[in-house]
Amino acid sequence: MNMAIQIILRFAVMAACLSSLPAIAAKPGDAETIPHVDSRGKEGFREFLAAGKHRAFVVAPGGAWAWKGDESTVDSAVEAAIQECQHGTEQPCVPYIVDDKMVFDSRRWATLWGPYLSRAEAARAHIGKERGDRFFDLAIKSPAGKPMKVSDLRGKVTVLHFWGTWCPPCRREMPELQKLHQELGASSGVQLVLLQMREDFATARQWVQQQHLTLPLHDSGVKEMGTESLTLANGKTIPDRRMAVAFPTTYVLDKHGIVVFSHVGPIEGWQQYLLFLRDVAAKSGK
Repeated sequence: MNMAIQIILRFAVMAACLSSLPAIAAKPGDAETIPHVDSRGKEGFREFLAAGKHRAFVVAPGGAWAWKGDESTVDSAVEAAIQECQHGTEQPCVPYIVDDKMVFDSRRWATLWGPYLSRAEAARAHIGKERGDRFFDLAIKSPAGKPMKVSDLRGKVTVLHFWGTWCPPCRREMPELQKLHQELGASSGVQLVLLQMREDFATARQWVQQQHLTLPLHDSGVKEMGTESLTLANGKTIPDRRMAVAFPTTYVLDKHGIVVFSHVGPIEGWQQYLLFLRDVAAKSGK
């Protein structure tokens, strides 16, 4: 039984128990409080509110969402919404509102990147970029210019961010990453690793300094504008599109270097992810 089916079955059971939860009136303004969703998701939520019962609106970490309305039962509404949501994300989709009842569990929300792999499980993981994979072992340089590789980052949670100064969405996202960096602090167990794509390190560093940002830049090893490949620790090269179909792209790696979250495009409100990062810092690496 695959993970998506397990998730659907689990929340079908949850839906059967929803009648015992207190009702919360759903108003159009509630769209502004839904975690992670963008303006399109908020508009979708307003459409959901106008749908007939039985209906369910579900969300996932990273901003995936879906809804179903005019279903014959609560169970079928939840199952259908989760199934549609799971088509667009590797993260688990969970109910937010069912009919007129708020069922969102904020305490459980920040744990959805887990459960995390053990050391033995991580050692057997496939190398790649999908959730549960051990990320590619890229050869990079530290902010001080020391040669290193991605596997050297194990032991801390890593926010691995692929970006470029030539990329307008990347530039717009930088202040958000700066806020995240300041919130995390040195003792958080979480490290930001920003790797410049398709340009040299000096260009990226100069732009960051001009913007008065204090983000820790690592060097991807790219030396010429337009270079579309990166070097692995074993000396082989890999196309940058294997890791990023668009820029910016971000991966969160647990303490064993396992992908627990990824996102293509800029993230608005990086501070919404603080609790997730703290959860993986506290629970991974066993």
